[in-house]
Amino acid sequence: MTGRALRVCSGLCAALVLWAGQVMASGGNTGAGFHFQDVVEQARVLAQKPFEAPGKNLPEALKKIGYDQWRDIRFKPSAALWAHDKSQFTAQFFHLGFLYQQPVMVHVVDQGKVEDVRFTPEMFDYAKPDIKPAPDTLSGFAGFRLHYPINTSKYADELVSFLGASYFRGLGKNLFYGMSARGLAVNTAMDTGEEFPLFKEFWLVRPLPGASEITFYALLDSDSVTGAYAFIVRPGDETEMKIKSVLFVRRKIEKLGVAPLTSMFFYGENGGFKGDTEFRPEVHDSDGFLIQAKSKEWTWHPLVNPAKLLINSFGGDQPLGFGLLQRDTDFDHYQDLEARYDFRPSVWVVPQGDWGKGRLELIQLPTTTEYNDNIGAYWVPEKAPEPGQMLQYAYSLFWHSAASRRPLQGYVDATRIVRKLDAVTFYVDFTGGDLRMIASDRELAVDLQVYNHYRVLGSQLIRNTATGGWRFVLTVSLDKAGMFQDILPDQRPPLEMRVFLKKGVTPVTETWSYTYLP
Repeated sequence: MTGRALRVCSGLCAALVLWAGQVMASGGNTGAGFHFQDVVEQARVLAQKPFEAPGKNLPEALKKIGYDQWRDIRFKPSAALWAHDKSQFTAQFFHLGFLYQQPVMVHVVDQGKVEDVRFTPEMFDYAKPDIKPAPDTLSGFAGFRLHYPINTSKYADELVSFLGASYFRGLGKNLFYGMSARGLAVNTAMDTGEEFPLFKEFWLVRPLPGASEITFYALLDSDSVTGAYAFIVRPGDETEMKIKSVLFVRRKIEKLGVAPLTSMFFYGENGGFKGDTEFRPEVHDSDGFLIQAKSKEWTWHPLVNPAKLLINSFGGDQPLGFGLLQRDTDFDHYQDLEARYDFRPSVWVVPQGDWGKGRLELIQLPTTTEYNDNIGAYWVPEKAPEPGQMLQYAYSLFWHSAASRRPLQGYVDATRIVRKLDAVTFYVDFTGGDLRMIASDRELAVDLQVYNHYRVLGSQLIRNTATGGWRFVLTVSLDKAGMFQDILPDQRPPLEMRVFLKKGVTPVTETWSYTYLP
């Protein structure tokens, strides 16, 4: 680390001591001794050394197993941390093997003292005894999960899961696992290739009896950056994760993704139906990207499964919030009794403190199956991080059902698309808010913007008597997109649009933002 970096750290570390104290959860039993600042110091020291990937010295039998065999290695609930305490929280562990070959070390912090959680084969049931490792052949786990009686007091449901690189998932009440969050994204969708930082070590703070929240820390490592993370998880109808991170940059990062979210969109009402090949009308973990700007404008950008990589950038000041949502929670729109896409969580990010200037980025990749995450969203700082820099980001994640959260104004309920030859028509349904009280289209005005020189053939605003909202119908010509045809005669630029409804000069709906690839 450079001398400049050490001077920066010396100016910030005093503040971090106070900050670390504020991170302690009321349910934690930390006392004197080990605290978040100790993880920060480990990350700082680690950044001065070259990156070393964790070893993968697994027995061949564990390297070669498939997903089903790996899933059949079951952790014994009786071996869970705090299983015999009066705590409502317990921690269980994932076995190494299959794709998860890098060991993760886990510790418990109890009254400031740190104890290692050591792997033993006796913690697990092995469906196939021939893959059971001999004692002392493995160190660490693939990851861990927390359990808590979130749905009923009689059973501790899985609440949070940390597994693979820096990926993690959470649940609110009555939800099924779906999309994921990550600790950090590095160089996503760049020609240089994406780097995947990993959480290599965790410290779980033993919760007090009856505690309604739990604290734990994580050490992040990769070629370009190290980091210390503090998590406070509070289960509920909306499960909240308070996250604070301190990052130390090893080498220049072209694009840093802060508070990254990852999801899947295979197809939906705006992406065409599968006809005879699928009985399910829609398949997705999330159906849109929602942004609340500092100006209080809400923007809804429906997701797509594009034919090629699609990157949208949303500039402006640091947002009040952003997230990937599963807004459609109607079972009839999915018809999947196993996956239950209607119960997938939405995740809302609320930045804390000043993140500086930057932009939000939405990545959408083509996928041919529902098993690949093809959606990514995160905040990108305006200036690329330089070696030796120390960065801090704090935010809250809310894992919730989108049915329980709407903007107070009208929102987009559905987007449907019909293409005929060189014209495309969009049907955008707005509902909610005060729209039901507006009786005539003469009380409403449409604020529409169409970019990249595309020509509007017609538009219409129609009362939706079924929902009490309004349907906006827009038809755009795809024939000869202006000056671009002279430069790239065989290609058309993306058709980008924004529209919202207003009464006088006051918006009464969120903004519908859409990118259509001709």
